[in-house]
Amino acid sequence: MRRTSLYSRSQRPRPANAPAQPHAPSDEPKSRAAEPLKDAAAATAAPLTRRARVRRFLGRHSTFLSLVLGVLIALGVVYGYGVLQPPPHALTQEDIDNAVLHTLDTKQIPSKYAKAYDAIRGSVVRVREFEREDGPEHEITEAGVGTGVVIVDKGIILTNLHVIADAKKVAVTFADGTESEAAVIATQPENDLAVLQAKTLPDDLQAATLRSTKDLGLGDEVIAVGFPFGIGPSVTGGVVSGLRREYRSPEGKRLLTNLIQFDAAANPGNSGGPLVTMDGAVVGIVTGILNPNNQRVFIGIGFAVPIENAAAAVGLSPF
Repeated sequence: MRRTSLYSRSQRPRPANAPAQPHAPSDEPKSRAAEPLKDAAAATAAPLTRRARVRRFLGRHSTFLSLVLGVLIALGVVYGYGVLQPPPHALTQEDIDNAVLHTLDTKQIPSKYAKAYDAIRGSVVRVREFEREDGPEHEITEAGVGTGVVIVDKGIILTNLHVIADAKKVAVTFADGTESEAAVIATQPENDLAVLQAKTLPDDLQAATLRSTKDLGLGDEVIAVGFPFGIGPSVTGGVVSGLRREYRSPEGKRLLTNLIQFDAAANPGNSGGPLVTMDGAVVGIVTGILNPNNQRVFIGIGFAVPIENAAAAVGLSPF
């Protein structure tokens, strides 16, 4: 039997009308071109290392991780501050006492008397009495000085009747230095009171605050403001030492009743001035001092007309 020959390559005969086939590359180049593809596929299929996976994760989530890291750092700072910061010191009574003493040593605090005067000083006026001298020219000269207090900002002033009783002319000087003539518009002899109306007023005239004496008690602190012996304004402090007292003037002309007794120093020139509480309110009008020797100097007892009586002299009823 005849054996069929075997060839490594065989090429079948092509029909005459068949299109020409491109020349196929040899097996050797084909195998060489396939080798890189096999290497790439092998590299792709190879598992990633841990470091590579971490790098890939960080690259994909870098923004989010930065935000989380920032929050953690902030929380760490806050926590560290709370741990390192010492706890607040609990205040003790000794700490409070030391703070108060330090304040008293380093800062000057106005006294109660100073605060009371500051509230009333804009309402206190100097009252001057002028009399006509005997002689051919009949000149009018200053004969005395007293005190008054503005109770209505239209220029209505309270003073003592004995301050202006014999005056031919009355003048007042306000706290800001404004000077004015004043007319007597009412009197109340039973309480030694007179009401004046100033003709010229300051731009910002301050009227005093009036306070009822119903709750006034012995030992309450007061100040007397005025022009003793023409010097002033002067301020003295003391306490209420009696209520509903009686006083007869040195000349014996009148008996005053229902008076406030006080021990703040008062002298001639204080007459007509305000008696003021620590809150700056007027509770009385200073009217006289008691001196058994008739020396007209203060020995510890002064008298003031209650402000209710003084307000009634001008038709006011604030209480």
